[in-house]
Amino acid sequence: MSQKKQQIIWTAAKLIHAKGYESTKLSDILAACGIGKGQFYHYFTSKRELGLAIVDHYAQMWQDELIEGILKSGRSPERKMEEMLQWAIQFHETPEKLHGCPFGNLALEMSEHDEDFRVKINRIFSDWIEELTQVIEALQGEKQARQKARMVVAQIEGAILLMKNNQDSEVLLDIIDGIRQEYISS
Repeated sequence: MSQKKQQIIWTAAKLIHAKGYESTKLSDILAACGIGKGQFYHYFTSKRELGLAIVDHYAQMWQDELIEGILKSGRSPERKMEEMLQWAIQFHETPEKLHGCPFGNLALEMSEHDEDFRVKINRIFSDWIEELTQVIEALQGEKQARQKARMVVAQIEGAILLMKNNQDSEVLLDIIDGIRQEYISS
């Protein structure tokens, strides 16, 4: 992928994360990237194609950092859980990250209206739950591990939503601490 195309994806990703997909106009993307329509259409056939490329961009980052780098690592289950929680905090601790989870935001905005967005985002959450199930099984045995993994992902995503609404990262930190107490400190 060309460096310019990656720059457009990254710049548009930040805009869409802050403003939402529908509220981010093509003119906003062009201005932020410092390009014209011709250059945009050289790389993408539509804003939708760019949006799907943004989902792929974030999905690759999550795959590399969260799934492969943490949950599939050879570390102890306790360490994997702690690193996953720290990763979630670090991703959302800066002021611009108070915009919420890029996947959660897009899931809320696009899943009912665009099947391609829904399927891609669902795959990300499914992969996270699948790998977290393995960690929880190792921590607490097999009893209801998938259900618990779904609950942890829902708690983290819900905490991010509340953090976004309150514009206060303490909400996320509080809920992460509760998860930590349930799975690591017990």
